[in-house]
Amino acid sequence: MADTITENQVVIDRGSSRLSELWKKEDYWAIWLGFTLLILSIIIYFPQKPEGMNEKIASANSILESESQRAYFKTIAWYQAMDLKAGLKATNSDQGKFLAVFTKTSHSWSTNPLTAFFMSESAAKEKKEAATPNYEAAAEKADEALAAAKIAENAATALGFNDETKNAEAVKAIDAWRSLKSKASSAKKKTSVSGYNQVKYLVGLAIVLAIFFGIGMHIMGTPIQRFFIGFLFVFFIAVLAYTAANNSVMKSYGIGYAAWAIVFGLIISNTIGTPKWVMPAVQTEYFIKTGLVLLGAEILFGKILSIGIPGIFVAWIVTPIVLISTYIFGQKILKIPSKTLNITISADMSVCGVSAAIATAAACKAKKEELTLAVGMSLVFTSIMMILMPAFINAVGIPHVLGGAWMGGTIDATGAVAAAGAFLSDRALYVAATIKMIQNVLIGVIAFCVAVYWCAKVECVEGQKVSAMEIWYRFPKFVLGFIIASIIFSGIYQVMGTDAGYALIDHGAIRGFTKLFRGWFFCLAFASIGLATNFKELREHFKGGKPLILYVCGQSLNLILTLIMAYIMFYLVFPEITAKI
Repeated sequence: MADTITENQVVIDRGSSRLSELWKKEDYWAIWLGFTLLILSIIIYFPQKPEGMNEKIASANSILESESQRAYFKTIAWYQAMDLKAGLKATNSDQGKFLAVFTKTSHSWSTNPLTAFFMSESAAKEKKEAATPNYEAAAEKADEALAAAKIAENAATALGFNDETKNAEAVKAIDAWRSLKSKASSAKKKTSVSGYNQVKYLVGLAIVLAIFFGIGMHIMGTPIQRFFIGFLFVFFIAVLAYTAANNSVMKSYGIGYAAWAIVFGLIISNTIGTPKWVMPAVQTEYFIKTGLVLLGAEILFGKILSIGIPGIFVAWIVTPIVLISTYIFGQKILKIPSKTLNITISADMSVCGVSAAIATAAACKAKKEELTLAVGMSLVFTSIMMILMPAFINAVGIPHVLGGAWMGGTIDATGAVAAAGAFLSDRALYVAATIKMIQNVLIGVIAFCVAVYWCAKVECVEGQKVSAMEIWYRFPKFVLGFIIASIIFSGIYQVMGTDAGYALIDHGAIRGFTKLFRGWFFCLAFASIGLATNFKELREHFKGGKPLILYVCGQSLNLILTLIMAYIMFYLVFPEITAKI
């Protein structure tokens, strides 16, 4: 009888322990906090339909259909209809404008960093007046290009679009107009300058985020007042990182906030040392896992299918091959002592940088300094590749669809992929960003596979079967939030339709809310990485330069295989899909 009571008590205790994990583990708190923001984004933006949205969408789609049927290329009317739909954004609402200001990192600056936080109305007026002539000149050139495009298009129309030479001339003229129109649009943004005092909003944001994360920390066992004090310091480092990244020179070199956050943190931790009162808020995984749950909402299956099978082949076939090959190379050839370091670097380099590294490190229980090393190398090579790859693609004349697919499959960070694609063209940007989105889907798959492999092969005990509970224990739970967010938002997007989804989800719930907060969460995580890392800890893992050799060799293989696969899929197997992009 006593034995039965004891066994029952053990079962009850285990059940109670597992239940308590729902509010005692940061993985689950990342899910709760992430979904809280996702729900808020829906509540805020879904009722904010742009005025006349449905009528404008219907009118634009009617034009698009008729133009697609009558012409063999994208006409002026076709582009104007697309521009009409592109202007429908829920972020243009009062709520959207306030949130954009409230979550603003800091403004761009050139010589005086104070202008990143404060600009008087008089200074703004001077800046606007200085930018106006450039905009007027750019707008005039765009108007001239539009007139020339109309003449070229009319010439092609007069011949029933049967003259290939006239068709080509029209396409060239329309492309020139689009390019100049884009430049005029960029110039116009510089005339939309007004005075600002960003400091008050940053203080407000710091308090909001401290409370937001502090509630979870308090329930997990850290007094909220200790976390609050330390968080203000970590937030200050994040602000410094964003400020450095927003410098015009740093922007031109592609050195983003992530690198600066780690550098500033490392300087502090390796000189004066990170103060003990800051450490309760140095919560790398807590911050970044919450951000990754939000990232899941940005992975929309409808967009993935827009490029279709070619994109899936580039992202889902090459990536596992590179990851496995790099891991085997590290173990068999380089003989890297730490398998966890090896697999973390392999996933970081082959999948999608920091996000994959965090998930993989959690699945294999890698040391924090191993994660720091992998992330650090990723950020360095990302900055280099986002500058060199577009330049190389232009220099050798690689088609922009192929170049976009190549960059999307090889450059690690999503933001860097978008920046590199935008440097080439809208088509390159679209393809690169979509390929990276398809690749991001693998975060959860890779984490699960690594958890299973580590249980079955790396840390298995001879004669002991692999336990499903052990795999579940090792599997990073926040990935479930990532997957569920992706499924839910993909479903909502599908129900709404592409056009309404663009206005209310793309340029509403995501760009106007979750993406803004995700950037801050990632920056806080990178600052925490630097503050928690000592070079002495990294030195042991960098002996012989093996991690660097592993990354370079793996990325070289990635570059070669991705380019070959992208060419085969987009130009040999599915050229009809490429023609429609």
